[in-house]
Amino acid sequence: MKGLEQLIGEVQPGDLSPLVLAYVGDACFELYIRSRVVAENPKLPPQKLHRLTVGYVSASSQSDIIHGIWEHLNENERMVVKRGRNAKSGTSPKNADVVQYRYATGFETLVGYLFLAGATERLLYVLEKAYDFFVISSKQDSRL
Repeated sequence: MKGLEQLIGEVQPGDLSPLVLAYVGDACFELYIRSRVVAENPKLPPQKLHRLTVGYVSASSQSDIIHGIWEHLNENERMVVKRGRNAKSGTSPKNADVVQYRYATGFETLVGYLFLAGATERLLYVLEKAYDFFVISSKQDSRL
């Protein structure tokens, strides 16, 4: 069976618009977070699993995450994030301000880019850093 990233065919991630990469990255990140949440809470009902997941995948959380993991990104990855951040989506954010929304789009663009490039190890590294950053920052916030 082909890897999921191969279903898109011969298209190179660099040839896709940042918003298409973000579209794919959004799905990848959500699947990763759902998988982690289920693995850590296998007995919870779906509605509670959903509530936990939403905290990770919100635009404000993704904006915080990209700032928190920035130092772990290489120059090419930072350029991909900036490309996504600067893309004009034509939609207005519902639960975040415009700046947060743009940084979240940059994060999703990076995830989509790494996924479609077949950079599995690097993708998992970035996703694990994102997850760890969110967990640590959430614990610090709950102590305040």
